[in-house]
Amino acid sequence: MPKIPKKRENAESGRRLKKRRGKNSVNAKKIFDAQKLHTVDEAVELLKSPEFNKAKFTQTVEVAVRLGVDPRKSDQMVRGAVVLPHGTGKTVRLLVFAKGEKAKEAEEAGADIVGGEDIVEKIQKEGWMDFDKAIATPDMMRHVGRIGKLLGPRGLMPSPKDGTVTFDVSNAVKEQKAGKVSFRVDKAGIVHSAIGRADFTEQQIKDNLLALVGTLIRLKPQTAKGIYMRRAAVSMTQSPGVRLDTSDLQAAAKGK
Repeated sequence: MPKIPKKRENAESGRRLKKRRGKNSVNAKKIFDAQKLHTVDEAVELLKSPEFNKAKFTQTVEVAVRLGVDPRKSDQMVRGAVVLPHGTGKTVRLLVFAKGEKAKEAEEAGADIVGGEDIVEKIQKEGWMDFDKAIATPDMMRHVGRIGKLLGPRGLMPSPKDGTVTFDVSNAVKEQKAGKVSFRVDKAGIVHSAIGRADFTEQQIKDNLLALVGTLIRLKPQTAKGIYMRRAAVSMTQSPGVRLDTSDLQAAAKGK
């Protein structure tokens, strides 16, 4: 048998992988109208249906919201954080940059790793990244700033805007452990966020979704013109997106 050229072999492997990944999505599409705008209750019910849960692992529930903002303008940059009522369902390995009493406070609150310049040096020289979130006290930021180019692209850089640069490390650690998620509108004006897992109840998914959307509503820039919440959809890791009726979504979030 002639040997398949490496490029062709990689391409064929990619097609097979894409086909396997798309099977669950194709099956799910058979039970709903992908163009219909669903209420929150209808969408969550679909996510929990057997057709959406064919994966052999516990899928993540995600939401994407298209906002009527121009991210190129600093006064229209939507960025923030919210503590989801039921968490994300994931265990967060938390790093805190602190020293002295604040370091002790972080350890007592449940931080997984606590350190100062020694951790900064370890990240800088060894490329160590064995953590999911990072918090820093303001006095440590002059050191943490040296590794900003390493942490930033990975979404690990502490920031005052999402409450991860603070002297109140005890509360910050507890919030992160409880399921606090940070979000930031991307260049296309879309906010993406995980809001739970497939093994959550319908009510838990709904509560988390509305908590996030309620926060987005409160963060609406004063300079944003026209329709603010233009489109929204929820999905599983291996499912198609279920479009949401944004009027119903905002009314439900405001009613919480």
